[in-house]
Amino acid sequence: SRRLRDEVVASGHPIGRDRVRRLMRVMGLAAIYPKKRLSLPDGAHRIYPYLLRGLPIMRPDHVWCTDLTYLRLKGGFAYLVAIMDWYSRYVLAWELSMSAETHFCVSALEAALSRSRPEIFNSDQGSQYTSKAFTQVLQDAGIQISMDGRGRVFDNIMIERLWRTVKYEEVYLKDYAHLFAARDSLHEYFEFYNEERRHSALAKKTPAAVYWDGRTRARKVG
Repeated sequence: SRRLRDEVVASGHPIGRDRVRRLMRVMGLAAIYPKKRLSLPDGAHRIYPYLLRGLPIMRPDHVWCTDLTYLRLKGGFAYLVAIMDWYSRYVLAWELSMSAETHFCVSALEAALSRSRPEIFNSDQGSQYTSKAFTQVLQDAGIQISMDGRGRVFDNIMIERLWRTVKYEEVYLKDYAHLFAARDSLHEYFEFYNEERRHSALAKKTPAAVYWDGRTRARKVG
């Protein structure tokens, strides 16, 4: 609003910032910038307890986790969500969107569930994950819902480590011109991350190897 006011005044039309803000609201105009907190809770939605405290996670599909982050584009910002297996760090699904609405988070969840199903699904308390549209998909699949405690960033530490890796190895090295360029580049990166990138925490194995080998062992035991 400040910059718009300055431009209008410079063109010879005196106007105050309050009026500019009011006109922006009337016309549905807003500045392009990422929200400081993408996962704001919605008081109307149910908050589920955190189920992972002290829980040993020893196999694939025991616990999945998710989170939302933003990416800078030349013309604004895009939002990235990922669904990851906690044990193997395997990224089961991800989606990009120009807005942080619930629908693309649900789309990523449904894509992941088309491949397998966890016993427990962990997220933060963001409105995307506490929404009925999201939790109903989990409930219909018979999955236990776990949510981080307020302000406890380490409750979902695995997905936070994923974002650090993705941003330093992919996002910060690229200059995405638009959403489609970001999607194509991230597709290649997540293929590399799952299939080729070895993790010291996984005995120098790839997430895909740990995930699929673990599932094979579980079927044999079962």
